[in-house]
Amino acid sequence: MSTKVRASHILVEKQSQALKVLEELKAGADFKELAKKYSTCPSGKKGGDLGQFGRGQMVREFEQAAFALKTGQVSEPVKTQFGYHLIKRTG
Repeated sequence: MSTKVRASHILVEKQSQALKVLEELKAGADFKELAKKYSTCPSGKKGGDLGQFGRGQMVREFEQAAFALKTGQVSEPVKTQFGYHLIKRTG
């Protein structure tokens, strides 16, 4: 079981926005470009990259989703106190 993951995310306010962005991803849009365009998190400026993190460093819902993904996989929308995240495990 890995102790650290590397991930990027796109943070939006509403589930409807997250689903719209997810549709664009499924249609072949670039994750980094969508993060720059839509993400309300400061990490959006750098394509959503959050770097590497271990357990206990992110809010529980986000952490569980990130650790459950395989490298290269993108999550369904994950609701946290900050909004809705699309998480891509990058390493």
